[in-house]
Amino acid sequence: MFTKDLVERLAATFFQAALGAMTSNSMFDLGVDQWKLMAGAGFAAALAVLKSVVAQRMGTKGTSSLVD
Repeated sequence: MFTKDLVERLAATFFQAALGAMTSNSMFDLGVDQWKLMAGAGFAAALAVLKSVVAQRMGTKGTSSLVD
């Protein structure tokens, strides 16, 4: 169950961060390269993985959530 929950959070975080970064880049003409935006989204996803690992140890066993 933990792995399935982790993969869902990882994918959701990556796509949300990527969409937000690309949208704000084009709306406000920030001039940031696309690969840098994707790197930022990947970093956000990596932080979500770290949070999930901590949550597994501190929160409900078997999930990636601190509040379950």
